[in-house]
Amino acid sequence: MLHKGDTLVIASHNQGKIREIQKLLDGFELKLISATDLNIPEPEETGLTFVENSILKATEIMKACQLPCLADDSGLCVDALEGAPGIYSARWAEKEDGTRDFNHAFHKIFSMLDPTKSYAAHMTCVLTLAFPEGSAHSFEGIVEGQISFPARGEYTFGYDPIFTPHGYSQTFAEMDRDLKSSLSHRRRAFDKLIHFLR
Repeated sequence: MLHKGDTLVIASHNQGKIREIQKLLDGFELKLISATDLNIPEPEETGLTFVENSILKATEIMKACQLPCLADDSGLCVDALEGAPGIYSARWAEKEDGTRDFNHAFHKIFSMLDPTKSYAAHMTCVLTLAFPEGSAHSFEGIVEGQISFPARGEYTFGYDPIFTPHGYSQTFAEMDRDLKSSLSHRRRAFDKLIHFLR
C-alpha cells in the first residue's frame, strides 16, 4: 500500500502521459518520479493485451528501481479495423526514421476508412501498480466514442484529435483539459486505482 510521502515511479518516458498521471494523482501527497528521471529504459512491450503490457512495464521497471511503480498501457481501438491500432497505438505513430508523429497514425487510419461514414471506437487504459514485495494490481478504464474526420483540436496528445466520446461533439483534443481529464479512459482507470488506494 502507498502512504503519504512515499515515492511512486511512473513507468513511462511519454511526457504527456506523465503530466496527465501527475495531475490525476494530485492530492495524494506522493513523491512522483518517472522512469526517465531514473534513466530506466522502457521494456519492450511483448504482451498481446493492454493488461499484459501494463503488467510487464510496471513489474520490469519496479524490479530495476525496487520502488512501487505505476504503469499505463493505453490506446485507440477502432471496431471497423478489428480493434486496431489497439496495443500497437504508439507504434502506428512511428515514422521510418523512428520518430513518433501521431499525424502519421491518423493518416494511416483515415486511409482505411470512408470519411462519409461513422465508425465506432473506444479508448482503453490499463493501469498497473506493482510493489517490490511482488504484488501487482491492474485497473481498466474504457471510453466509448467514434472516429472524427478530420483531426481537430489544439491539445494534440496521442489520438485525442480524432476521438469524440459518446454524448459530445468535441474531440478530446478540442475539450477543456479539465473536462477531458474527467471523461477520459485514464480517469476511469484512475478512479478504480484511487478506490483501491483508499
